[in-house]
Amino acid sequence: MALKADQSFIELNKLLQVMKIAQTGGHAKIMIQNEEVKVNGQTETRVRNKIKKGDLVQVNNSSILVQ
Repeated sequence: MALKADQSFIELNKLLQVMKIAQTGGHAKIMIQNEEVKVNGQTETRVRNKIKKGDLVQVNNSSILVQ
């Protein structure tokens, strides 16, 4: 996934929505709180964690490299 030129980050819950991994913001929050999401190999529980270029987000069988 590529960030827009004017973006330095995207919040984790919004990334899951944009990539259609979560159907809603509430669904994304539940996935994160249930420790289903890893960022750079570490389980992430912060819903609004700032995801930046170079970060790798893993959910279930999906991997997202932010560029």
